[in-house]
Formats: sequence, C-alpha cells, structure tokens
Amino acid sequence: MKRRVVITGMGTVNALGLSVDETWQSIKVGRNGIGPITLFDASKQKPYLVGEVKGFDPENYFSLKEAKRLDRVMAFGIVAAQQAFDQSGLANCEFDRSRFGVYVTSGIGGLWTINEESKKAHFQSADRISPFFVTNSIINMVGGNIAIKMQAKGACLSIVTACSSATNAIGEAFRAIRDGYLDCVLAGGAEAAINELGIGGFASIKAISPNLDPNRASIPFDFERSGFVMAEGSGILMMETLDHAKKRRADILGEIIGYASNCDAFHITQPDETASSIIACMKSALKDAKLEPDQVDYINPHGTSTYYNDRLETKGIKAVFQTHSEKVSIGATKSMHGHALGAVGGIEAIITLKALQHDLVPPTINYRVFDPECDLDVTPNVARPRRLRVALKNSLGFGGHNATLIFRKWEEPDA
Repeated sequence: MKRRVVITGMGTVNALGLSVDETWQSIKVGRNGIGPITLFDASKQKPYLVGEVKGFDPENYFSLKEAKRLDRVMAFGIVAAQQAFDQSGLANCEFDRSRFGVYVTSGIGGLWTINEESKKAHFQSADRISPFFVTNSIINMVGGNIAIKMQAKGACLSIVTACSSATNAIGEAFRAIRDGYLDCVLAGGAEAAINELGIGGFASIKAISPNLDPNRASIPFDFERSGFVMAEGSGILMMETLDHAKKRRADILGEIIGYASNCDAFHITQPDETASSIIACMKSALKDAKLEPDQVDYINPHGTSTYYNDRLETKGIKAVFQTHSEKVSIGATKSMHGHALGAVGGIEAIITLKALQHDLVPPTINYRVFDPECDLDVTPNVARPRRLRVALKNSLGFGGHNATLIFRKWEEPDA
C-alpha cells in the first residue's frame, strides 16, 4: 500500500533571508533580493546583477576549523538541513536511522573551490592544490556532509538535473518514502556558483540578464525580460511518512501528493517549441496525485525571466489547465530571490508550502509590460490572499529536464 508523505521541517538560506521565517516575511511584502556582485571583484568582467545570500557567516554555524574548510555550497546545505531537521523534532527522537535518507543535491557543486584551486594549478603549481579540493568540489559531498552530521544511514543520493535538481531530489525522496524504501528523508538542494567561472559561463551563452536595474533584471513573464539572474542558497525539506510523523506527534507543515519527471530530448539549453514534454510532465504529476487540473489553486512556475522558458511554460500551463489557466494563480518568486540553479526547486518548494499554510499567493514583482504570449494571472507586484488547498511546482533544467511536484495543504481530519 502506498504511504502518505508529509513535510515536518524546512530550512533555507537564500537572497531573501537566512531562515524560512525571514524568507517568508520577504515574500509577503515582495522584497527584491537582487543586487550587484559583492562576493568577488567583478571589475574585470562585464557587470551583472545577482541574488547573493547576505550576512551569511559560516563561523556562526561551524567551528573555525570547519568554517575555513567547507566550500560555500557545503555550508549552505548543512545549515538548511540542520534547520529542517531541528524543526521536525527528529533530533529529540529515537528512530531507525538505517531508514533515514538524504537526497540533497547541487547543480554545479563546489565551484568556489574549483575556481580557487584551479588558479593555484595554473599560476603556482598543482602541488599547491588543497587536500580538500576533491571533497569540497564533488556534488555528492553536499548530501554526504549532511548525512554525517545527522547520522542518516539510509540511501544518500545526489540527483543532478541542472535547474531541476532539487525538485527531482524531493520527488525521488517522495517516491522512496511512499513506496516503503525509507521512512524519512532530508531532500532538496544547495548552490553557490556566483564567482568568475559561474557568471562568465552563463554570460557566454547569453542566459543571464544584462539589465543592471534591480527592478528590471529578473522579470518573469514580462515582455521586456532578457534572461535570468543568477542566485545562490539552499532549500531543504524534512519529509517522512504520515504514520512516522503522527507516532511522535510532529507538527505537519504540508503533504506531497504527486510527482513526475521527464526529458524533452530536444536541445541542451532550449526548451522544445511544442512544450509537449512540459505538458506531459504536469499531466503525469496530476495523475500521480489523482487530481484534475481545476483542483490546483496555485502554480509556482519555473519562471526564469528568459524568453523561451516563460513563453513555453505558459504554453504548457494553458494546454494542461485549459480554461482553468485563467483562474489558477501564478506567482514567479525568482523575481525576488533570483535563480539559484540546482537549489532553487528546494527554495521554491518551501515558499509554495508557506503559501498553502497562509492562503497567500506570492507575487511576481517588477512586472510592468504585458506579454500576449504569457497571458496568465501572474499575481503582479503584490501578494494576494486566496484560499489555497493544492499547489503545483514546476522546474525545468538544461538538458531538457522537467520536474513537477504537487503539494497539498495539511488539514487535520475532523475528530
């Protein structure tokens, strides 16, 4: 029998805050987390805006020794995972840790370490490379570090699908719990790629916005959009079976009821013009959740502020939801926190769950110019109260990766 999967903890650091509460307060008022690069000297590169995690000091969370050793992406992941684990209350419980998994990933991994150590190899000597280079750069070590910290001895997997990574990680964790392989999983993603390599690489394929006005750079579904704004951070959920949560009287924050993933198999960066795989992915997730399209109240879209993504995601939503596409609320939160690549699905999953909890649709800020090819209700500029019960979350990644999650508000059954 399929088991119900609930969320009992959430953790995040991102451009809007160093916790779930800080992030949600920013979302409610439509705060813009986009600004100039301060993490490194970008004077030798063309300027771009980014979504940096402000005020994050590793020494507030780790010993001085650990703080110096850990790559920024590892620190983000561990901190968010600890927040989620602590909120869940599992730290104070006896439970079978062989059935406790970690599905935490990254799109790129330890790019800060790769960037700095490659400079040593080129300008000094390969003999000067840090002994922590490998363990700080490979993607699986985000989850590996978390598993060690939390003593999670079940499956520890890092599913890498570019910008869909965290959403796929949450979805695969959902399946592992639902189908009986694990009882509880920390799932999501972390990313820290705002450096010369990260910015330069995405700029070279003209993926990121050249606009230097923070109010016009990340503008999903706006006619004048010109690319995404790179961001960083981490978003992680503590997921477990309903029975597991109820036995220990945990506070339940929401429920995952559907998931699907597929591939365009079309182009390494550009979505398929037919949007057929995006359509199929959303339909499969709804089928998995045993829902009709008109039962969805809110969609947290991929909504990157690129020409192709927003247009084709709109096309997909309209094909799946038909006349209901005029009624369902869209809130593209990358307008506020930017695009944190492999971590962003985790950050947006948390925002989606908070929206369900508080019956509030997050806004798409900085929206000014209507695009007839993106004719959805994008909740422009101001959050909107609305009775929310079911939400759908999309993520689309380079390589043609698509992932969709379906969340449901947790409501205690009548006694």
